[in-house]
Amino acid sequence: MLDIKRIRNNPDEAKEKLATRAIKPEQIDDVIALDEQRRDLLKQTEQLKAKRNTVSDAISVAKRNHEDADKQIAEMREVGADIKALDTKLAEVLDEFNDKMARLPNFPHDTDPVGPDENYSREDRKVGAIPHFDFEPKAHWDIGEDLGILDFKRAAKVSGARFVYYMGMGAKLERAVYNFMLDQHEEEGYEEVIPPYMVNSASMYGTGQFPKFKEDVFQIQDQDLTLIPTAEVPLTNYYRDEVLDEAQLPVYVTALSPSFRSEAGSAGRDTRGLIRMHQFNKVEMVKYVKPEESYKELEKMTGNAENILQKLGLPYHVITLATGDMSFTAAETHDLEVWIPHQETYREISSCSNCEDFQARRAQIRYRDADGKVHLVHTLNGSGLAVGRTVAAILENYQNEDGSVTIPGVLVPYMHGVTKITKENAHAKHVED
Repeated sequence: MLDIKRIRNNPDEAKEKLATRAIKPEQIDDVIALDEQRRDLLKQTEQLKAKRNTVSDAISVAKRNHEDADKQIAEMREVGADIKALDTKLAEVLDEFNDKMARLPNFPHDTDPVGPDENYSREDRKVGAIPHFDFEPKAHWDIGEDLGILDFKRAAKVSGARFVYYMGMGAKLERAVYNFMLDQHEEEGYEEVIPPYMVNSASMYGTGQFPKFKEDVFQIQDQDLTLIPTAEVPLTNYYRDEVLDEAQLPVYVTALSPSFRSEAGSAGRDTRGLIRMHQFNKVEMVKYVKPEESYKELEKMTGNAENILQKLGLPYHVITLATGDMSFTAAETHDLEVWIPHQETYREISSCSNCEDFQARRAQIRYRDADGKVHLVHTLNGSGLAVGRTVAAILENYQNEDGSVTIPGVLVPYMHGVTKITKENAHAKHVED
């Protein structure tokens, strides 16, 4: 959530910055008007409560002196009724104010490229050589189905579209990928966490998914529980409503979790394969840091995600997202997009974002400095990486003409020595390569 003081004191700046994120000036005007109304009602209420205290004291004095207090008692009743009416009106205004504030996205950083969509994003660097094949490269879903390690048809029978069974070596490859990622992040100073996979509405609000994006998630009927769309939610909310000591910062945590997404609005997009699923595994990185260190920490986190791709030998590029393409909570985002040979393009595999104090204000995550002053932390999150998309990239970039897939060297120990997936070993219980 944004700081209302910043909007109140610099309305033109707020309108200019948020216009790059599709927010109309009238929306800022509405928030400012509600803020003024809220503050005026609070002032009136405080004045009436002060008057009630004065009248109450006068009644007490009159009673001690055995004097008539009927006039003061009547006045007390009138003041009480006025306070009740004002409190009701204040609650209504406060609800509307909080709802409108909760729907405003974060201010973009001054260095972000400005534009309404991905076409305005800035490419920062390309890493790795794009592979050239002496044959027509196949799509990862065809590779997986031909080897018998991905089964979309039976998943559709059991669950519906956008689900998959990983079989045999496919399951082992998925497990190898996320174990490798977790080990790398542990070496980089992240503490591994196994978080809850269902969270309450307060947690979804804290990280910015609620109230605006309820259509993107799966909720448990008749319970205040939502299946997590990313481990960012339980990891970031771990310190919700708490005050940390400055000495505890920075905090780095990482987790493997399933992610559940309705993919609302994505009809017709990536209907085949592992790119856009209702359920997929993802390794997430989250940081709590001091404000002055958050952009340095964003570059480090982006480097942590890049390290995975580099060690896997997968070509990718890094882009800084345009203002109109960033997530709701982000002030700046670096996307890593991996090369997918069949599509002859880069596809997103990680987003690393600095949310500054946006989530911390919603979730009230603070720290106390050496002087005893309390400040909001800055929160960061990043995929390290989306596991299914990493498997898709490995299948496509490491495919061979005979239909087999070579295992990247760093994953061979996690695959118990297997260096290549073939039709012959795809379902073997014990494989010696």
